[in-house]
Amino acid sequence: MRAIADTLSARFNPVAVRGELSGFARAASGHCYFSLKDDTGQVRCAMFRRAADQLRFQPRDGQLVEVRGKLDVYGPRGDLQLIVESLQPVGQGALFEQFLLLKAQLESEGLFDAARKKPLPLQPRSIGVVTSLGAAALRDVVTALRRRVPHLPVVIYPAAVQGSSAPAELCAALQKAFQRFHDHGESDVVLLVRGGGSLEDLWSFNDAGVVRTIAQAPMPVVCGVGHETDFTLADFVADLRAPTPTAAAELCSPPREQRLGELSYLGERLRDEMVSGLDRRAQRIDYIAQRLGRPSSRLHESAQRLSSLQHRMQSGVKHAAQRHRLRIEAMEAALPRAVERAMELQRRRLQTCETSLGMLDPHLVLERGYAYLSDAQGVAITRVDQSHAGQSVVATLADGQIGLTVNAT
Repeated sequence: MRAIADTLSARFNPVAVRGELSGFARAASGHCYFSLKDDTGQVRCAMFRRAADQLRFQPRDGQLVEVRGKLDVYGPRGDLQLIVESLQPVGQGALFEQFLLLKAQLESEGLFDAARKKPLPLQPRSIGVVTSLGAAALRDVVTALRRRVPHLPVVIYPAAVQGSSAPAELCAALQKAFQRFHDHGESDVVLLVRGGGSLEDLWSFNDAGVVRTIAQAPMPVVCGVGHETDFTLADFVADLRAPTPTAAAELCSPPREQRLGELSYLGERLRDEMVSGLDRRAQRIDYIAQRLGRPSSRLHESAQRLSSLQHRMQSGVKHAAQRHRLRIEAMEAALPRAVERAMELQRRRLQTCETSLGMLDPHLVLERGYAYLSDAQGVAITRVDQSHAGQSVVATLADGQIGLTVNAT
């Protein structure tokens, strides 16, 4: 049966039905039971007390009415029944049909998607209220906020909540709240509220312009319009729906006692953590102190270590000095022989250079019968084309120079 009921709910709800009242009865519990019928059949209806208390007329058998609610299955009997949330005389059905059509259109635009809804701030800095200054809902909201969060500022953005001018005024008030939030961080949550009424009374909150304006809100918007059984399109687009204006105020204002209790709990946790931290650090100090021991013992150990290092250093210096002294004595003994070997090597190199230089002496070439020719300016003549007939030249021989004249070239 539950599966059938869930299927009906997913496929049809909410529904609006027009029919004739039959067998209307109100039980001692306050619940109402009746049937709706027409020429083709009838359906059993149940109207629970919270909805029945909102009736503004006395239903009677045979009266033509329009109801809205949801289909369900009554488990014990397996009967189909309609759970009625509102009951009105015929005349308001067209308006509800318009409500359903507009709801479907706005829903197709994604304005009611759960993914776009913003969470309420855990601790708001200020709360904005959009409603009429003369509305009873405003008094209820202010009373609740003063009781629960008297330290928070409350900003009122007045607007008509009923009548032809209400949609435009509601949009203007919301836009003002949005702008002041951007400019000054004012009202980080906004309550859109009014008291209960008929479908016509609440129609301003079904206006498409109002719904789209709410969707643009940079801060969370809580809608508390009408009574628990009243639904408007503003409820679907708002970030949170409250059953009443007072409930809207309570949803965004945790009571001061709760916050004080949370602070007290956090303070106790902080103290516990501080005490535990101090204990851990005290234990660590004790452990380090045990490792350090008495300062005099540490000093004695350090002095012994220093004395050992000093003895090792002195011994090392003595051995190093002895080694260097032996090396110096060996070098001193070897120095004369090394100097003599170096001098002999240099003498041999000098003799070799003298022999090589003598072999390059040009006079040795002249001694073998060669002559060196040069012109009057002393420029060497090494080629035939450097001379001409009648030119005076000088021939240098082994024992002097002689002047010559070129006869022919």
